[in-house]
Amino acid sequence: MKKEREARYIFNRPLEPLLYLIPFALGLIVFTVYPIVNVVIMAFKEGYRLSGNYKGVGFGNFTYVLGNSAFRSAIGNTFIYVLTVVPIATVLAIIIANLLNQKIKGIAIFQTAYFLPMVTSSIAVGLSWRYLFNKEFGVINYVLGLIGIDKIDWLGATAGKAPWNIVAVIVFGIWNILPFTIILLLSGLQNIDPMYYTAARVDGANSMKVFFRITVPLLMPTIFLTMLINMISTFKVYNEVIPFWSGKAGVLGNNLYTMVYYIKELFYSHQQLGRAAAASIILFLIIFCVTMIQRFIQKKSSY
Repeated sequence: MKKEREARYIFNRPLEPLLYLIPFALGLIVFTVYPIVNVVIMAFKEGYRLSGNYKGVGFGNFTYVLGNSAFRSAIGNTFIYVLTVVPIATVLAIIIANLLNQKIKGIAIFQTAYFLPMVTSSIAVGLSWRYLFNKEFGVINYVLGLIGIDKIDWLGATAGKAPWNIVAVIVFGIWNILPFTIILLLSGLQNIDPMYYTAARVDGANSMKVFFRITVPLLMPTIFLTMLINMISTFKVYNEVIPFWSGKAGVLGNNLYTMVYYIKELFYSHQQLGRAAAASIILFLIIFCVTMIQRFIQKKSSY
């Protein structure tokens, strides 16, 4: 009898971890797998409504979205935002993280200041930036005026055009992702063996050579990781746009359409669920392709 109980226990022991995984697996299926599958199916249902009715099955939703001028504008704005915000934020974060990694008295104050945006709402902070960018009494134009630059209408439009709108969003976007980027890079810097710096100082290397010959090469894996995460995040830009123009995509209403904003408009404002799902699939494919390209470049790079 005792041997039988021991055999039963040994047989059931491999199944024990599965019992703990069941709640997680159920949550994953209900809240992740099912929505993804449903969106893919919905994207091919033309004229789909929440009632479940649809006109037919085909590529009509994708044809409409890809042929829509607002979606093409959204793609352009999103790529401009990503290709501007990510590199600039990465360079600034490397410099700031390197400074924060120094053992200087009172450095904790600066660390707190740089990490503050992570614990604040992006919408609330965006409203504050809205006043900073104000043409007449904004702090940014005041500072620019001190060096002789005329007032810039950051959030307005001139002669039917709004050339500074995207710049304002980019500046806010850079400020918004800096804290997370700094944290990752700072952790990467703290994992670099001090032996390399000691050897460099013995050889008489100056600070610039140490930074570019030791710090940056050894930090490259972390840099690629932060750029990958930030690219995925910035492709989904939405919260950085709506505070400036009270929920609209730019001062002209649609001049600053981003891909996520376009999807939101189709889904909530126009109730075109199938087309919104198709736009979501296209956004996913773009992010997937960009991610694969970056991972390919990372594997080919030597550091």
